[in-house]
Amino acid sequence: MPDRDPERVAIRFVNQINRQDIAAITALMTPDIRFVDSLGQEVRGVSRLRAGYLAYFALFPDYRITILKHFSLGQVVALFGVASGTLANDGKMPRQNHWMMPAAWQAVVRNGRVAHWQVYADNTRVAKLLSSQAA
Repeated sequence: MPDRDPERVAIRFVNQINRQDIAAITALMTPDIRFVDSLGQEVRGVSRLRAGYLAYFALFPDYRITILKHFSLGQVVALFGVASGTLANDGKMPRQNHWMMPAAWQAVVRNGRVAHWQVYADNTRVAKLLSSQAA
């Protein structure tokens, strides 16, 4: 039986992201999950998010979320902390490609699974790294 406590589910979701365990991440998603990134772009559905996480982890092999505070109101969980990672370049992770930023996440948990995951962060540094690598 899945855990029904929204905060524990959200923390478990973060832990699986930090492990980059795609099977465990997707097992914690509702089939109709809605993901909203820090730019407001939306992705829906487990298969699209599976592909998105695989691509993101390829770009940032050491991506990590550190939660410093969290609380919930019903099924909504607010998490506050830091996101960090290093943009990989030809299989290497140059020190200058490392980034760290304050961030917040909102999770809506339904029946022991994440139905909504939204990221709030200023990802200007990440955007600059990505554009410089594309150039």
